[in-house]
Amino acid sequence: MHRAKSTLEQWRILQAVVDHGGYAQAAAALNKSQSSLNHAVAKLQHQLGVELLEIRGRKAYLTNRGEVLLRRSRYITQSVMELEQLASNLEKGWEPEITIAREIIYPMDKLIAAINRFLPNCRGTRVTVIDSVLAGTHELVHDKKVDIALCGGNPPKGFLAQPLCTADLVLVCHPSNPLAAEPKNHDDKSLAQHLQIVIRDTAYKSATDIGWLKAEQRWTVSNFHEAKAILASGSGFCWLPKEMVEKELRDGELVRLFLIGSECRRVPINLIIPSRDDQGPAGRALEELILAQHGISDRQ
Repeated sequence: MHRAKSTLEQWRILQAVVDHGGYAQAAAALNKSQSSLNHAVAKLQHQLGVELLEIRGRKAYLTNRGEVLLRRSRYITQSVMELEQLASNLEKGWEPEITIAREIIYPMDKLIAAINRFLPNCRGTRVTVIDSVLAGTHELVHDKKVDIALCGGNPPKGFLAQPLCTADLVLVCHPSNPLAAEPKNHDDKSLAQHLQIVIRDTAYKSATDIGWLKAEQRWTVSNFHEAKAILASGSGFCWLPKEMVEKELRDGELVRLFLIGSECRRVPINLIIPSRDDQGPAGRALEELILAQHGISDRQ
């Protein structure tokens, strides 16, 4: 097995000599003797067979090869520091990973904003976001496969839920679709004759696809972006989040349809922590940041 010729301490000393502009300054910063630093860098150069520094007057300057190696060494020493910090955090109970189930109608911009605020203090914690639909989200909560769930509709039985917001789904089609000729006063019978695009439930045990499902012809897709692509071809109608299609409606690329007695479908979205007992400090921190996106404090 190949053994490293150099040590992390040697590279840290080299970095200090360069950063502080010389051996004397680096020795003072590291609280070491100048001779020990000279010896460490000389030994490193000998072990590598590469001249890293050259002395001009009283200052040490990097050689071209030294500059390349020093730049790479900074990544290595930084990675080791992060690894040691992660080990310390794990010892303190800080989670190495947080998994979030996001109902696909939950506004992604709010989740991104919360994660971005979490990033500077994440301490190496990875964040995984799973897009889920309907019973699929409930299933993840019941099986406790996620740390945080942004759940659409009524919360699963037996779990406490914090209401966050509501998402409005509007009925839309392409301007070339026959339904667009008379966008108002539709009912079950008029829609049943046309192709509907629905979103597949992500549950494994039971499935309830998103949308009014009385149309005889249905195409089922995995997400709203696929549905929009089909609508853009002129085929079908679909319930889509209002905020997702505002630009297309404004630009005339989609037409909004109106059902008699139902202007839109309003879906509540709740935040659920499937297991409070298993929640660690990273999960609590991210939960509070998500709540803050909706003007809610978890410590009221």
